[in-house]
Amino acid sequence: MKLSLLIVFLHTYLAVQLFAQYDPKAEDILNQMNKVHKNMGAYKAVFTYKIHSEVENIDETLQGSIVVKQNKYVLKIGDIQEIYNNGTTVWTYIKSKKANSKNKGEVTITNYEPDSEEFNLAEIFNLYKKGFKYYFMEEEKVDNELYDVVDLVPEDKTKDYFKIRLWIHKKTKELRNLQTFEKSGRRIILKITQFTANLNVGDNDFVFNKNKYPNTTEVDLR
Repeated sequence: MKLSLLIVFLHTYLAVQLFAQYDPKAEDILNQMNKVHKNMGAYKAVFTYKIHSEVENIDETLQGSIVVKQNKYVLKIGDIQEIYNNGTTVWTYIKSKKANSKNKGEVTITNYEPDSEEFNLAEIFNLYKKGFKYYFMEEEKVDNELYDVVDLVPEDKTKDYFKIRLWIHKKTKELRNLQTFEKSGRRIILKITQFTANLNVGDNDFVFNKNKYPNTTEVDLR
């Protein structure tokens, strides 16, 4: 009798665990989010990027934006860094911190290797499709707006983070907030404040134009 009860318990437990790993409600919410963002065409997202760590005594917030067209993007963080990706080549420009320096910055050129990027903001809406379990957590009201909260848990336990939490607007299905929980205690918080869909942008907009950045050192690692 005890053995039978144990078997029933284990069967039920394993079934619940398997079901929970790919929560169908979470999957439906994520698929709707993915569809909405794919239908935006070329778009621009404006965001705040915050790094917080009590252990490291870090509490830093930066403003940023990203323009995306298919697999191409231009990412700007504050006035210190810009990344141009035209789908084959990546230009990473870092502005010089020395105000009076003749060298105004440095641009590093590399080949685009999508598999090497841990988080690609241009593909963040597809993140859940590979290497994650996902769970619907709750509905949450933020600033009088209702959100579905979904957690992504990496299957690879060697990652530096153990969870990514998404806040997806319940009505529009847009991703508005994202928070990464690192094992060190550091939290990275991305809050999207504005979306502009169906932008008219050309392929040349995703190529670094060195004429606009005179006196810049070029480091070609291709």
